[in-house]
Amino acid sequence: MLIELQKGVALQPGAFNAVLAPEEVIISAINNNQDIQRYLFLFVGGNYSRILSGIHRTAINFEIRRAFTAHQLFTILKEASHTVVFIEHDSSMYDGAWEMITPIAGALREIGHESMVILYSVTPDRAFSALIQKADRVYSLSSVEDNQHRHALRSSRSHTQRWQQYSPQKTLDIFSGKEIPNPTLSAKTPLGEAVVSGPFHPLPRGEDK
Repeated sequence: MLIELQKGVALQPGAFNAVLAPEEVIISAINNNQDIQRYLFLFVGGNYSRILSGIHRTAINFEIRRAFTAHQLFTILKEASHTVVFIEHDSSMYDGAWEMITPIAGALREIGHESMVILYSVTPDRAFSALIQKADRVYSLSSVEDNQHRHALRSSRSHTQRWQQYSPQKTLDIFSGKEIPNPTLSAKTPLGEAVVSGPFHPLPRGEDK
């Protein structure tokens, strides 16, 4: 089973996938995948959820569990035996429990040997960046609005640099974008840009619709 994030970009089974994407992208990817209803799907949320209310939960195989602490998340992961294990990242559960980062990352990697593991967040943070060190693939997707904002910042920075050539006053640089180690794919898609780090496998012929 594949979960297509955008045209030509799909999450792979048997892997620990980390995803940075707008809420509407991941909600659409789940809701539009009819195959999900045929498999055991575990959704693990934290102290709050940005996306759960938007997901269609009609399938009896869709299980929801909540983890309010990092220790609870670790226990849930160790008990998981689902085809798809989806974790909506919540950085607050690692407050005062940073020592759980390594065992949780290891558990995600271990589960990924047999299941499709998805660690999802809208934006990166320190805990997310630490967890994805064990990921097989990292997907970073941006919306059209994000791209337009980034291009506007780049244009502003270019203008500032030209102005600095004629002015002795120091001006702060404006930086935009995010760093993904060793990206193997960077492509324009109908919804924006997609960057994949790690082994990338395009959709099999006939599944790229």
